Amino acid sequence: MRIAVASISAPGRLNPTGFASLRYAREQGFRVGGRVSGTGRSKPHTPRGPDHWNSGRSEPVQNSLPSCESACLPEECLKLRGRHFRTTLVCTSLISCLATIRSFSAELGAPQDVVFRARHDGSEQRYVIQLPADFNAEQPHPLLVALHGHGSDRWQFVRNPRDECRAAREAAARHRCIYVSPDYRATTSWMGPAATADLVQILDELKRRHRVSRVIISGGSMGGTSALAFAALHPELVDGVVSLNGTANMVEYGGFAEAITAAYAGTKSENPEVYRERSAELFPERLTMPIAITTGGQDTLVPPASCLRLAELLKARERPVLIIHRPEGGHSTNLADAAAALEYVIDRVLHAAPR
Repeated sequence: MRIAVASISAPGRLNPTGFASLRYAREQGFRVGGRVSGTGRSKPHTPRGPDHWNSGRSEPVQNSLPSCESACLPEECLKLRGRHFRTTLVCTSLISCLATIRSFSAELGAPQDVVFRARHDGSEQRYVIQLPADFNAEQPHPLLVALHGHGSDRWQFVRNPRDECRAAREAAARHRCIYVSPDYRATTSWMGPAATADLVQILDELKRRHRVSRVIISGGSMGGTSALAFAALHPELVDGVVSLNGTANMVEYGGFAEAITAAYAGTKSENPEVYRERSAELFPERLTMPIAITTGGQDTLVPPASCLRLAELLKARERPVLIIHRPEGGHSTNLADAAAALEYVIDRVLHAAPR
């Protein structure tokens, strides 16, 4: 699909948001003004290893913005179809996604590796925290939690150059977030009971130590699955969710069976409730917070079907949800899509009334 954009503007006013959106569009290879074109198609998926989320940098996708056909946006988005347009695209949701991307320079402070004793079982556990470079302890800050993929650990979203990890770090820096990446029982977590208890404990400790204004849970692959699962388990602790290439149904999901059985202390027949309560698709009524989901149509490692169904359930309930689905995409999310997903949620969370 080719997308043509004559201009992007917020209705009723022109502010730095609009200029940032236009600049970002240009940086991504889109021409702004007159007849404008770009491609919304991703490159064909080429599998690389048993878990692409643990095998280095994702494949780049050129000129990728969420397409109006793929992105399920709220009613303020003017949905356009066709191969070529000569028009003005007024899409406040898309502006929100792109508004602050690269709009100013911001940094995170040095990573700190934190050790704590788990209340769940007394074991030693860890997470990495990065404060904004200009952190002010007297001011409230949003908290962005990044959950790593299968086979990785707490350092993936801190050090890895792949697009999804880079997008999370850059979003945290832009919005002066406290940025935390936990082990949550490390390589084969899948947000089992021990990992869930650890994350609850981490949030408790961070709220006692810092002035945390909002909590956004994000992650990729196993981390994207775990972000949705944790939100379904503890919606009272979560203000926003970003799930990249995850699944929303652990009852249905058949991958990594041995690891998940260990994390869940039993198979689906032995411990069915643990699988069920971590299946966000089964509890859409609990998910009232802004949610962004990315999926790839050719993803065979973590198939997209359950997340697509969840998005439809949330849309039917008029919940704030963004789904960026790339029919030709695989088990990865490019930088533009990951950034758009994060911006969609963070913007809505920061401007929402306290729950």
